[in-house]
Amino acid sequence: MSEGLMVKLGFHVSIEGGIDKAVDRALELRCDTFQIFTRNPRSWAYRALREGEAEAFREKRGMAGIDPVFGHMPYILNLASPSEEIYRRSVGSLSAELGRCSALGVPMLVTHVGSHMGSGLEEGIERVVGALNLALEGDSSEVSILLENEPGSRNSVGSRFEEIRAILDGVDRRERVAVCLDTCHAFAAGFDLRTREGLGTMLELFKTDVGFDRLKLVHLNDSVGGLGTGVDHHEHIGLGEIGLKGFRLILRSRLAEAPMIMETPVDERRPDEENMRIARELASA
Repeated sequence: MSEGLMVKLGFHVSIEGGIDKAVDRALELRCDTFQIFTRNPRSWAYRALREGEAEAFREKRGMAGIDPVFGHMPYILNLASPSEEIYRRSVGSLSAELGRCSALGVPMLVTHVGSHMGSGLEEGIERVVGALNLALEGDSSEVSILLENEPGSRNSVGSRFEEIRAILDGVDRRERVAVCLDTCHAFAAGFDLRTREGLGTMLELFKTDVGFDRLKLVHLNDSVGGLGTGVDHHEHIGLGEIGLKGFRLILRSRLAEAPMIMETPVDERRPDEENMRIARELASA
């Protein structure tokens, strides 16, 4: 466990009203880092960046001094899909998003790995590797793709660290692919982050199978679902099954050496400012 870390904390923030508005929201929340969707996360369709839109975002972010910033792929893509139509659209969407992030000056792009839909784990891994190679093949940007661990739901690819390792090993341009670790997903996949022993087991497996040099981001989320249930349902920090004790351990571990983004619910129970206050208190406790 690491002591006395200066943790970089932030949120996934909205781009409503213009992508540059995300910087304003991040500043209001006192973020050290933040994450955005550059487009509708639930649709294949998207509009091109308007004239001056990328420049406005880059200039405002530069003035704010918030770094790093992360993009996130839409939810609908599936890089492991056996459906040729979904697979083609997913690869095309990933390629387009690399271009958008490059224009915006966003250096890292998070993507869910996907589901093999019953075709088998080995084939699913091969499909993901192929998708990443296709997307990166003709891309001249320096944007990195971050593979997010899955929650262990049925047919998912990337819930176990050895699966992520197999994908990383298969990519041709390995320097362009790294990892985002989601705490809710890890808990749902069976890692007990509520105890020092359980967290230590996960960290050791991650070190062995992936390597901390590949960890570029942590999604700091509590879990509505119980341990090992495969349920991907985020909760406010400390109000879910991981709880305050678990997050105190997480925020004092090696995970806190990476930037941490909260993707907590938007509801009346707790504002983002309160999640930020609690996370900072736990990190410094």
